Amino acid sequence: MSSSLDKLKALNNKLEDKLAQKRGTPNEIPSNTDNKQAAELTAQMETKAPLSSPAPSSSIAAAPEQQPTIDKIEEVLPPPAPVMPKKQAVENLDDENNRIQSKNKERVYHLYQDLGIQEKVTDFESLFLFKAMNLSGIGLREEDFAEVRSGKYIQIIAINYEPDDSTGKKRAKNISLGYYGKGETIDPILKNKIIEFILRWRYEKAFQNMEHYRELLDKIKRPESLF
Repeated sequence: MSSSLDKLKALNNKLEDKLAQKRGTPNEIPSNTDNKQAAELTAQMETKAPLSSPAPSSSIAAAPEQQPTIDKIEEVLPPPAPVMPKKQAVENLDDENNRIQSKNKERVYHLYQDLGIQEKVTDFESLFLFKAMNLSGIGLREEDFAEVRSGKYIQIIAINYEPDDSTGKKRAKNISLGYYGKGETIDPILKNKIIEFILRWRYEKAFQNMEHYRELLDKIKRPESLF
């Protein structure tokens, strides 16, 4: 039981890490110079005895000892490794994100069927029209993750916002997508599936929101499309 909860918690952390990576773009990382080789070369050049040469005449001052230049040191260092072009790196990241999103959404679909949610939402794609998804009776925060709240009933709750006829403002409307009885009697395997469904739904929703923001950024790059 503890192992299953640890895996779910690790899943939650992994999804958050993936989202953080998706919000950014890969930085170009220059190759490291072989500092050890450069240091050894410099030490050898500094301690090497000068070649014998005629003694300078008393009327001519001795030339100062010539120090190895940076250019000479760099000539013997290996050339830097080629850096992947930023465009190619971004495309690779997009391909990886698409693969992750596809596998995540496939898993959401299986959980959607296992938990009987298709009885409330017959069209799977409509599941992502909800603004948020919450869980009643089980904690999902870091400090109470997967803990069953005493005396509470387990429900998956979808949230939408609708205009209030009296005020004209939008108000939250809760819709129960699944009812699973008291927390104290719930089957541990079922509990884990419920938690996983919520986490993976939120992850898919975040992917869709990122696509929305990407489209807005594309409009900024092409000002003519704003009008």
